[in-house]
Amino acid sequence: MAKDLKIALVGNPNTGKSTLFNLLTGLNQKIGNFPGITIDKKVGYCKLPDGKQAEIIDLPGTYSLYPKSKDESIVFQVLADKNNASHPDIVVLIADATNLRRNLLLYTQVADLEIPMVLALNMTDMARKEGINIDVNKLSERLGIQVVAISARSNAGLDELKKAINNTTSIATQLKGADILALAPEAIEATKKRIGTENDYFALQILHQHQHLADFTEVDHAAFDQIRKANNFETSTLQTAETIARYRHLGTVLSGVIEDTGAARKFAFSDKIDAVLTNKFWGFLIFIGILFFIFNAIFSWSQYPMEMIETIFARLGELGHEYLPEGVLSSLLLDGVLAGLGGIVVFIPQIAILFAFISILEDTGYMARVTFLMDKIMRKFGLSGKSVVPMIGSIACAVPSIMSARTIESWKDRIITIMVVPLVSCSARLPVYTLLIGLVVPEKTVWGFINLQGLTLMGMYLISILAAVLVAFVMKIILKAKEKSYFIMELPVYRAPRWTNVLYTMYEKSKTFVLEAGKVIIAISIVLWVMSSYGPSDRFEAIDKKYAAIEAQKDSVQISTLERDKSAERLENSYAGILGHAIEPVIRPLGFDWKIGIALITSFAAREAFVGTMATIYSVEGGDENVVKIHDRMKAAKNPVTGLPVFTFATGFSLMLFYAFAMQCMSTVAVVYRETKSWKWPLIQLVYMTAMAYVASLIAYQLLK
Repeated sequence: MAKDLKIALVGNPNTGKSTLFNLLTGLNQKIGNFPGITIDKKVGYCKLPDGKQAEIIDLPGTYSLYPKSKDESIVFQVLADKNNASHPDIVVLIADATNLRRNLLLYTQVADLEIPMVLALNMTDMARKEGINIDVNKLSERLGIQVVAISARSNAGLDELKKAINNTTSIATQLKGADILALAPEAIEATKKRIGTENDYFALQILHQHQHLADFTEVDHAAFDQIRKANNFETSTLQTAETIARYRHLGTVLSGVIEDTGAARKFAFSDKIDAVLTNKFWGFLIFIGILFFIFNAIFSWSQYPMEMIETIFARLGELGHEYLPEGVLSSLLLDGVLAGLGGIVVFIPQIAILFAFISILEDTGYMARVTFLMDKIMRKFGLSGKSVVPMIGSIACAVPSIMSARTIESWKDRIITIMVVPLVSCSARLPVYTLLIGLVVPEKTVWGFINLQGLTLMGMYLISILAAVLVAFVMKIILKAKEKSYFIMELPVYRAPRWTNVLYTMYEKSKTFVLEAGKVIIAISIVLWVMSSYGPSDRFEAIDKKYAAIEAQKDSVQISTLERDKSAERLENSYAGILGHAIEPVIRPLGFDWKIGIALITSFAAREAFVGTMATIYSVEGGDENVVKIHDRMKAAKNPVTGLPVFTFATGFSLMLFYAFAMQCMSTVAVVYRETKSWKWPLIQLVYMTAMAYVASLIAYQLLK
């Protein structure tokens, strides 16, 4: 469907740009990549008051058009290059009304590119509470564009913003933020002539960062470099001069526009809270307390919905076996697809709770404090403060976290971050942890409020973070680089979480988890069912003859027991069983049997495949007809040699440690290759993480058995 307007949302980080994007587009949005690069492109669709359909592009947050990272370079590429597929008809620049002067620096740069623009003053309600009053009409008159006061968090001013977009046709008519031509007259004139433009600022930006634009040939790039050299064009000096000139201009523009009656108390509230939350001692104690609360809630709050989902899938399996005709297709559907899918869907409540808390922590501004708190510690172990953001993000998923490492300027810090981020326990490990914890850790509460299962889950996450930090320290010693890294971060003001945004995040992440994991699980379940149901014909014929002879001499109760024994023996001699037994000698010292071995192999496609694999294996094997839940079947499983439970305390913890450290995610391997442009780093990562997993599991099992 053709779109009438293409609108780009532009703004500094922490201005509410993404919240506004979600408000404008609702669920009518998608995520892809910008052409030719791996940076995320968020696009949504919105209907305007006059009936026009608008395509909304959420560009990465940036403080200026001079990029400090790959993400930020996208903003200039999209806005400056009219041939870019994402080049907008209108720019909506979102500015934080509580810090307007700093936010308008980016506005003056975008305005000089001569694109029609609307200025959205976000957080105006918060500005008023802080004693900041902005004369919107006077500001609009001085800038020569429409200015709209909004509050994305409380959904205020949205209709006015849509009307302003409808009525925007001309470029800003303000006086220029700086005399651009005076900065480098000869170089700018030569560049304008070369590219055929009358825009001074566009020509200046081409000289600064033409290498980021794909629209030019090698001859063009060489010509720009020659112009720079001939005119002694110094990028850093000119950028500084331009910034100073723009701030002088903004002083004139904002004179009489902003009345700040609360300057003295403006940050008093935030400062008092930060004195505690970023304190070296209390800050860490509070962070640990919050983590414990989250992981305790993941177990406690999800118990009833998980039991309900388990019961529904168990009942579907019972009805299927009762009403569907016996045969290959029914077995595939019930023991393969349904069992595997049920093993994933049951964890939706826990995934939703995890992402709800992550969204709340980000929305309130607390996550930024955690990043600040961890900066000094991370530096001692070879990581930049900017590495904290990808590491915390990895609690959700390592793939976008690895991509977010592009914001780290230092090559060494970026590589180390990429190499250790997959060690941090992600949401894909959550189903594995919770299943195993439920099997080997008693559901007890000590001291009235500490849930042992929640405490164990938090321990697994802390172990993974500690492992990532220690590996980073080793890599800091091994990798050599002369670059100096720095960490500058703006701490956003504290805000109440926007609950609709939290609910949307829960829905979106749960849907992604089910759809992405579901595709893998169903494919693996089908392959695994085939491998578990079939085997070498001579072996299966021998088993059939053996049990046929025994059945002729037994009664119906004994025959029922023999059916279970026969199913177990057929599974053991199936292609899956043969594969499991082949690797069993290698994994036996870790406490794993051949069934767990099969799950380890399938998990290299995706970690959460462990749960679906175990569900399929135990469904194919059969068992007590009164025990239909996979969790209960696994708990009842016995070692045929020792007669002890398969999933003992030692085996459970050994298996959890293996999943904590092993690189069992093909998507992560692929994105590391894509980000480093080399197979060297993903292969090193695969080898060292697998070795760590094996050694940790071996030590744990041998000590605990």
